[in-house]
This record gives sequence, C-alpha cells and structure tokens, in this order.
Amino acid sequence: MRQRGGGLGRESLSRSHLALAGVPLDPAAVALLRQIADSESLRPGELADRLGVEASHVTRTAQQLQKSGYVTRVPDPQDRRAQRIQLTEAGRQAIARVRDAGACGMQLALADRTADELRQLATLFHRGVDDFPAHAVDEEPGPQPTAPAATA
Repeated sequence: MRQRGGGLGRESLSRSHLALAGVPLDPAAVALLRQIADSESLRPGELADRLGVEASHVTRTAQQLQKSGYVTRVPDPQDRRAQRIQLTEAGRQAIARVRDAGACGMQLALADRTADELRQLATLFHRGVDDFPAHAVDEEPGPQPTAPAATA
C-alpha cells in the first residue's frame, strides 16, 4: 500500500525488510522473536505485556513460531508449572538476519546525509533516549482530564 507522496506504507516497508532478510514471517511474529532474543526466554504473559497485546495473541503466534521451528517452550525454573518461550537456533539465525538487514537499510538511508546532519541526528536520538525514563509509565494511565465545554 502506498502513502501519499509515493512512499511505501509502514507495513509494506516491514514486509519488504523481512523479505530482504529472508525471513518468511509477518512483522508481529518478528516483534515477538525480538523480545525473546533480548531476554533469552519469557513467559507468554510477559511477552504480551511487553508487546501491549492480548495473551491469546502471543499464544497463537508462539504456537505458529514453534511449529515453524523458531521457538521452543521450556519449563520455568522458578515455577515448574509455568513455561517460558525461548529461541531455537533457527530463531536466533532469523533475528540475526533481520537485524543485519535493518543495519543495511539504515546505512543506505543515511548514506547521503552530511556529517553535520548525522551529528544532529545522533544528538536528537541520545536526547530522546536520555529523556525516555522521565516520560515512561509503569502503569496504565488513568482517565485523562477533559477540557470544560466551551460556552457561547
């Protein structure tokens, strides 16, 4: 799907990025793999919280990834009744290819930038990273105050 201005939509870019990486998965499955790769293994509920999705979505996606050989379920060492999801070697290889394709894409996207533009981008990026903890929310936000109705 194309956006105005002839650019590719975000979904199309994600799918083309995955195709370049040689990973036959949808962006939601790759997001799940990335979370696991960054944490070694996670419970399905932890994955759902991190991704901001329903637990049933994680369960379905994990089942598909398990059938495809990208993840496996292992007992949770703290609670043998619970299971954790971890990457298989195929899952680790898939994430490595996705990350490599992303790095290539970023290099291409930034190749025509001047040194000054790159310094400016780095400054803004680092400022955003530094400011993030001050704006992060651990809990769901409460109801937002509403503005009083305008009177005529």
